[in-house]
Amino acid sequence: MTVTADEVTDAGAARVDWLHIAREMADDLATDAAEREQAGKAPLDEVAQLRESGLLTLLAPAGHGGGGADWRTAYAVVRTVAAADGAIGHLLGHHYFLSFSARFFADPARAARVERESAQGQWCWGGGIASHEPPLILTPTGGGCLLSGCQRYATGVGIADRLVVRAAGYGTGEPLAVLVDPTHPGVVSGSGGDTFGQRLAAGGAVEFDSVPVAADDVFGTLSPDEGVLSPFASLAAPTARLVSAQFCLGIAEGLLAEVHEHGRAVRSPWQPFSPQPWPGGPPQDPYALTVYGELAVGARAASALADQAVDALLRGLARGEDADDEECAEIAVLASAAETAASRAAQEITTRVLDVVGADAASTRHGFDRFWRNARTHTLREPAAHRLREIGDYFLNGAHPSFTLPA
Repeated sequence: MTVTADEVTDAGAARVDWLHIAREMADDLATDAAEREQAGKAPLDEVAQLRESGLLTLLAPAGHGGGGADWRTAYAVVRTVAAADGAIGHLLGHHYFLSFSARFFADPARAARVERESAQGQWCWGGGIASHEPPLILTPTGGGCLLSGCQRYATGVGIADRLVVRAAGYGTGEPLAVLVDPTHPGVVSGSGGDTFGQRLAAGGAVEFDSVPVAADDVFGTLSPDEGVLSPFASLAAPTARLVSAQFCLGIAEGLLAEVHEHGRAVRSPWQPFSPQPWPGGPPQDPYALTVYGELAVGARAASALADQAVDALLRGLARGEDADDEECAEIAVLASAAETAASRAAQEITTRVLDVVGADAASTRHGFDRFWRNARTHTLREPAAHRLREIGDYFLNGAHPSFTLPA
């Protein structure tokens, strides 16, 4: 199962079956997912498994020692892992986006240097650069910068090898993406990770007390002002939104898969008691069948929209700096639509499935509740209303959505 960075070459990268590796990882996580989630320990062992499997370096170029895979593969891996363990799927998706962020916001030489070091060290990335986080302050000094302040919530702060955070330049207020080594004594992880879901995402608050940052570790601007970011850099937003969409779809599909056998073996709570089985054996309760049918339609519709958005994003990424504003705006709107549909599907499925299962769904031995809690914790940080307003404004007025990065 293990694929190390040293074993992946330009010729060999295409031969690595990353989805097979992800499915093996997911099968392993699924064996004790409920117990690990209830224990709520820092996911050190899980990250070690990801590192051993080679999945952490999947997106890094093969020439830098990485897997050389594209975002379509990365999204499929996130979805597969999230179906087995939502928090670990979220952690992995967040890692992929942050480890790729230098390509969006830094110059090519700096991005290549960072990706090479990351692949060689098999770094796990954490942090967060969402615009609704209060900015940290980055103060220039003679030899670089000093980072200070507190970020209320960042994914992976307890286990990451590197953090990417949002900071405001002192005196200018310009938002910047900054790479930080969390082992510095001025970086202190605090409270904030006591949520009712996503317990294994190693999230929480993090404080920075005059942490030195090399000038080469300041990637670049995150300014939403018109004309500041290149169209290619603006694709960071839809790239991140599709990570969110794949996470939600994984959660939804994971719960549907788990209740599949349960629903076939256990009498529906809506089914009147009868000592005689349904004719032919399989469940025939019309109410349960109808609900499962509705949920399956919702999951497949959201999945199809996500696939369409991924196709559009990959075309935009392939065009690179040749992509124009209109093309990137359409990609951003499509990604927002996919994220909204996936979010709604995850919330509906993880709620209504419990109704169909009935009182037995409350049993801790099944752990069905973790799907709802993981999905709801995630969607609370990204309300769909904001995305719907942008989609409507684009549909009616052709207005390009503003550059905002999801949590």
